[in-house]
Amino acid sequence: MSKTGVHTRRSAVYLLDQVLGEGRLLSELISAGALERLAPQDRARAQRLALETLRGLERTDRLLQKHLQKYPPLTVRNVLRLATLELCQGGAAHGVVNDAVEIVGLNKRTQSMKGLVNAVLRKVVAQGPDAWQVLRVPRLPKWLRGPLVQAYGGDAVIGIEAAHFAGATMDLTAKFDGAAVADDVGGCLLSSGSVRLKNAGQVSALPGFSEGNWWVQDAAAAIPALVLNARKGETVLDLCAAPGGKTMQLAATGANVTAVDDNPARMERVRENLKRTGLQAKLVVGDLMAQSGAYDAVLLDAPCSATGTIRRHPDLPHAKDGSEFSELIGMQSWMLDHGLTLLKPGGRLVYCTCSLLPDEGEVQVEEALTRHKNVRVLRDALSIPGIEPAWITEEGGLRLRPDYWADKGGMDGFYVACLQKIL
Repeated sequence: MSKTGVHTRRSAVYLLDQVLGEGRLLSELISAGALERLAPQDRARAQRLALETLRGLERTDRLLQKHLQKYPPLTVRNVLRLATLELCQGGAAHGVVNDAVEIVGLNKRTQSMKGLVNAVLRKVVAQGPDAWQVLRVPRLPKWLRGPLVQAYGGDAVIGIEAAHFAGATMDLTAKFDGAAVADDVGGCLLSSGSVRLKNAGQVSALPGFSEGNWWVQDAAAAIPALVLNARKGETVLDLCAAPGGKTMQLAATGANVTAVDDNPARMERVRENLKRTGLQAKLVVGDLMAQSGAYDAVLLDAPCSATGTIRRHPDLPHAKDGSEFSELIGMQSWMLDHGLTLLKPGGRLVYCTCSLLPDEGEVQVEEALTRHKNVRVLRDALSIPGIEPAWITEEGGLRLRPDYWADKGGMDGFYVACLQKIL
């Protein structure tokens, strides 16, 4: 029996307990050091196991309910969920089952359930893999699925859920030459200019990382900076800048970039990324509402529900329930209004959110146009490579969804619109 396997799986169960029991996000847990005691490779595996279990949660629960008269305590249930996922994905039955039993036995409050865990998982070994294949794609929780069906229709939401279940590929943004980066790393050059990798492995070991030739950034997340189309010598303000992907895109154009974010730790990551890539930007740690001045262009990647990132963050619909979204929507309106005051006459602002909810995208722009009579939408700004005309919305923004580019691995959900202050 591998003690490394036990420690790794036990850490994954801890992550599941925190997400499903305490409503915490994996990113918060990991940044707080939840996996620090593990070796790097085991840390990556524990995180992957937790992510995959969350993606397949509906399936694991459907399989387990056949063998449980009542649900055991959360930790035991999460041990069973994780083990069921591994077994249905071809994991070695002996190691998976033994480790699950040992993990339950290590806790005095659950050690009496070792026999139950062993018995249930032996049944999963026999029946689970075949049953797994015929179960439906896991659905989003009702609090999120309902609004999305209303916005996009049932068929589209089924496609979105399929993209979530498939998970995310890794995309890279090249500092200058996307085709050269694709050749170096063995990736595919997407029509938008991003480079896509299906099996990336360790990021820092990829060709061009230490030279700063590229950075990790979902293809959809790279589009707002392309829409802004910053030019050499322009003054550009990047609001809510961390972790810095868009900052680096803007800096690579030769624009004079000021990046603002109120999170010191995340801004340190921006600083490190700029150093690695050899790009220049002025960094300001502070509240964007306190910023002043007049800029040629502003990029506002507003805080949002992040519902567009579930394909890479499957913990989000389990850790949240939508109750805080109204506060976020109000904040987005204030930020958008303030961002517009920072434009020179004729200047342009790109508003974007990694959200699938129209209230955080289309509706925000519609209402901003009502409040600001000296602002118009620049539809032509969306005429960039890779953008399908059908993605452009009625008010002149761009709606990106995870089910788009399904044959290529999908993309994050985003809303993007370019506004101009009229002279």
